[in-house]
Amino acid sequence: MKRNFLKYCSIMILGIVLHNDVRAQDPEFTQFFANPLYLNPAFAGSKRCPRINLNYRNQWPALSGTFVTTSASYDQHVESIYGGLGLLVTNDKAGEGTLNTTTINAMYAYQLKLGRKFSLRFGVQASYFQKSLDWSKLTFGDMIDPRRGFVYQTADVPRGGSVGNMDFSAGILGFSENFYIGFSAHHLTEPNESLVTGTSPLPMKLSGHAGAVIPLGNSKYSTNDATLSPNIMYRSQGTFQQLNMGLYVNTKNIVFGAWYRNKDAFIALIGVKSDIFNFGYSYDVTVSKLTNASGGSHEISMAINIPCKPKKRQFRTISCPSF
Repeated sequence: MKRNFLKYCSIMILGIVLHNDVRAQDPEFTQFFANPLYLNPAFAGSKRCPRINLNYRNQWPALSGTFVTTSASYDQHVESIYGGLGLLVTNDKAGEGTLNTTTINAMYAYQLKLGRKFSLRFGVQASYFQKSLDWSKLTFGDMIDPRRGFVYQTADVPRGGSVGNMDFSAGILGFSENFYIGFSAHHLTEPNESLVTGTSPLPMKLSGHAGAVIPLGNSKYSTNDATLSPNIMYRSQGTFQQLNMGLYVNTKNIVFGAWYRNKDAFIALIGVKSDIFNFGYSYDVTVSKLTNASGGSHEISMAINIPCKPKKRQFRTISCPSF
């Protein structure tokens, strides 16, 4: 999650590097259900058959030093180990690649059937991240000529270049045919990500999400393929708190969505879907102090659901949105 007042990325990055008490925040995805393994490791294998998710987000493209985040994931249920396996790779670039973070995540989720209509999933995740800084892209005050701008070489000496560390997360999901609720805790050990001497712990991120799928009825004008899906998600990381509220309208092949993220953005979404392929696009209209100067945020998601052989025993899947 990005801080809304960071307009000049070079200043932000320099602050991260030189101050030991700075606490970073995670990138975010507006279409969090289209990136389920990023939201909660308990989603690993929840579709049973193999699934591939690809996500791209360009945040505040009108500002200098935009944030660009991409991710790719694969997951499926594996009967021999009684659970789902998932692999997620994310990359976040700030300031046109000045600060670059790549994370590899492996996860396992176990499903427990509590009754005829309700199931629980428990997920664990192990991660390794690599954060690097390109000092050649930073600018300093001693490089400025009053009339000609940035023309001088800086006397500042590069300090630090990259850091890598392990990380661990966990999550839980409860769901029935038309209702689901989940909770995840990322960065359980609050790993050090300082690029120089000292420590800069990555704060634990807590996420809670819930929603429902409501059939719109069977009539002359609608079928049970059409549903309304209200959802809510709350996140807390360090001193940052975020509340997302919205709903999806699902027809057989088209999905519409409208969301509000508190004090930050209104969000519009449209998606197309089939049994195998999903594609979604969303746009964040900034309502914070950045307003139109940010250029909003663009996000694209794509999912590929690979068919597999029917399971002999019943496997309950989650009916949450795909966008």
